[in-house]
Amino acid sequence: MEKKQEPLSKLDASRSKWHPYEVIGILLVFGSLILLLFSPNSLSNLFNTIIKEVKPIVVDVFLTSEVGIAIIVSVIVGRLLERLGFTDGLIRLFVPIMKWFKINPAVIIPSVYNILGDINAAGKISGPILVKAKATKAEQKIAVATMIQSPQSFATFVLGLIALSAFGIHAFPLVVLSIFVPIIIVPFILSRTIYRDTKRVDLEELPRFTPKTGFLQTIFTSAKEGTELLFLIIIPAVAAVFFFIGALKFIGVWGVIESSLSSVLTFLSIEPATGIVSILAAPTLAVAQLSDLASTLDPRLIVGSFILANSGLPLSVIFGQVPVTWAESSTLNEKEALQAAIIGMIIRFITACVLGYFLTPWLLG
Repeated sequence: MEKKQEPLSKLDASRSKWHPYEVIGILLVFGSLILLLFSPNSLSNLFNTIIKEVKPIVVDVFLTSEVGIAIIVSVIVGRLLERLGFTDGLIRLFVPIMKWFKINPAVIIPSVYNILGDINAAGKISGPILVKAKATKAEQKIAVATMIQSPQSFATFVLGLIALSAFGIHAFPLVVLSIFVPIIIVPFILSRTIYRDTKRVDLEELPRFTPKTGFLQTIFTSAKEGTELLFLIIIPAVAAVFFFIGALKFIGVWGVIESSLSSVLTFLSIEPATGIVSILAAPTLAVAQLSDLASTLDPRLIVGSFILANSGLPLSVIFGQVPVTWAESSTLNEKEALQAAIIGMIIRFITACVLGYFLTPWLLG
C-alpha cells in the first residue's frame, strides 16, 4: 500500500526558501567554473599571492626571528613581575589618582605591562586582573583603549629614542607627553565621554593580585602560556589579516589603498614609509628604519612616526590579536574589545598629529 507523503515540518519549509548566502554560494560555484574554464590559473595565482603576503610575517617574523621568542619571554617576565608584587604596587600608586577620577585603578595595568612586555601578554595577564578587580565592562574597554597608547615592546621604545637622538630631538618631554601622560588622561577623557559606567574604588575594596604559586611553577607555566599565546592566537590572527591584504593585492586595489594611506599619513605629520611599516608590519622595524633616513627630513614627521610606532600597532594586533586575547581573558566579547582598540588607535593618531605639529619646534636641539 502506497504511503502518503507527510507534510513538511516548519524546519523543512524554511529550508526550502532561498537564503541570501545560498544565492552567494550559487554565484561562487558558477564563478569558479567560469574561472576554471577561461582562466584556470586564476585561483592558483590568488593562493600564491596570499601565501606571499602571509609567509614573511608568520614564518620570518613570528617563527624564525626574535619576535616570537620575545612574546614568550614577555609572558614569563610579566608573570614573574606579577608574582613579585608588581601589580599590587601599581594599584597602590594609582588608587589616589583614579579614585579622584572615579575609575577603577586596574584600568592602567594593561598599559604598564604593555610597555614592559608585549601587548598580547598584557591582555593575557591584565584581563583576569580587571575581572578580579570587578571592573565594569566600560572600565575594561577603557583599559584596552588606554593600552593602545603604549609601546607594545620595550625594544620599540629604545630604538625610537635612538632615532630621536639622531635627529637632535629632545626625547624626555616627548616621552612624558606621548607615553606616560596618556595613561592618566585617556581614562579620564573616555570615562567622561564614551565609557561612563565607571565607579570609584577604595583600596580596601580591591583584592590582592599577587599569586601564591611557586617561582619555578610560575616560570614553566608562563612559558607554556606564552607558547600557546603565540601559536594559538597571534599567528592565526596575523595570518587572517594578511590573507585579506593578499586578496586585495590580487584584485589590484591594494596599491591605491597604500598610496592613499601615504597621503593621509603625511597630512597627519607622520613619515609615510615608516608609518606604513608600523601600521602593517612591525613598529619595532619602523623605528629601526627612522634613524637611517636622511637628516633633511622634516622633524615633525619623525615625532609623529615615533608616537605612532609606540602604540598598539600593527593592524594585525588591533583587528586580530587584541579581540581574541581579551575575549578569552576578560568579560568583553571580540566586538567590544575591537571597538575599544579602534577608539584607542584613533586617539593615538590624533596625539601623533597634534604633538607632531605643535610640539616639534620646542623639541629641536
